Amino acid sequence: MYYVSTKGKAPKVRASEAILQGLAVDGGLYVPEQFPYTSLQNLGTTSSFVELAYELLYPWFDNDILQPYLDQLCAEAFTFPAPLHWHNQKDSVLELFHGPTAAFKDFGARFLAAAMERLLDLQGKTLTILVATSGDTGGAVASAFYRRKHISVKILFPRNRVSQRQQQQLTCWDDNVQAYSVDGTFDDCQRMVKAAFMDKTLADKHALSSANSINLGRLLPQMIYAWKAAIEVLVQTGREPTMIIPSGNVGNSCGTYWAKASGAPIGNIKLAVNANRTIVDYLDKGTYEKRSSIDTLANAMDVGDPSNIERLFHLFPDYDAFKHAVSAVSISDEEIKATIKRVWEQYRYILCPHTATGERLRELYPSEEPSVVYATAHPAKFDSIVEPIIGSSIAIPPQLSDLIEKTTSVVEVPPDYRVIFS
Repeated sequence: MYYVSTKGKAPKVRASEAILQGLAVDGGLYVPEQFPYTSLQNLGTTSSFVELAYELLYPWFDNDILQPYLDQLCAEAFTFPAPLHWHNQKDSVLELFHGPTAAFKDFGARFLAAAMERLLDLQGKTLTILVATSGDTGGAVASAFYRRKHISVKILFPRNRVSQRQQQQLTCWDDNVQAYSVDGTFDDCQRMVKAAFMDKTLADKHALSSANSINLGRLLPQMIYAWKAAIEVLVQTGREPTMIIPSGNVGNSCGTYWAKASGAPIGNIKLAVNANRTIVDYLDKGTYEKRSSIDTLANAMDVGDPSNIERLFHLFPDYDAFKHAVSAVSISDEEIKATIKRVWEQYRYILCPHTATGERLRELYPSEEPSVVYATAHPAKFDSIVEPIIGSSIAIPPQLSDLIEKTTSVVEVPPDYRVIFS
């Protein structure tokens, strides 16, 4: 099994090489040379998330140095559930917030950390992880990589553009993890990471790699819960579900498209974005235009130039193919608030602002087919937004409560990647 760059100018590599490199040498993102296909019949005997992950990931690591350790990596990474919460007989929510930092990023980050540590052990090397975050990625990466052997971590986040509890999760670490508050937007943080990778002297000196969803090792595990949810809905309803995904940097969405391409019983896939309309406008106009991000209540989705759009462009190589396969709807802050209130009053179920974009999309386009909205983060991470809307306090999950009590450490920097290596 080989992986190639979206830019088409880098040598093809095995999964482990792609994971350690992060970005391809030509600045592109790694994608499979061809998609392995898994039959539902072959998954009939899986009895747990860990077993399902092992069976699904195995062909993606064919002839790779990590393949003999894949069962151990899955068992180490996936120690928490991804349950479906059913509003009614056809509408459900995939709860992806039961991990150690109460966000879906825990699935990919923990698998990536375990894989990298094992690879570095095998190869006798060290690595520096450089990651930009719009909110949840940084906390998940910090938690997953904390005190891992052979690895240091530098996390960049936009100053005053993440929630208070998100910032607590980003900055409550020591030892091999350091957080940097950047005077700029998430897009500035992302540009800093890309610029550092393209600075070959610096990248080689520090052995840079990435833990954003641009890294293959983050993306592959995000296919698993798409598979799991699709299978459960198929069993429950007899029909393939529509997956509705709150989308920012498009990694979660891309993982679901990859799951479908490899055989998952998924019908349609719909992307819910906030006021950052880059993808919506591309679908409307046929011209992709990068732009600065706009601040919204769903701050982890405040992305004006999503990195993983390269992978979707590679999967659907022309505009007509893209428009046929991809749909996206922009949800305003007022709609987010109204949806949080409606779902609370109707179902007594609490949404985070990001999940609310998906629920609003489902409301706007009702269907007789079953649908699954991805719940990307626990609403307690956004208490200052959600509690006034529902008029009730939100119970803090134990894992989040533990992080809130920790001492923080952060370095303020300008939007210049060289500063954090000086």
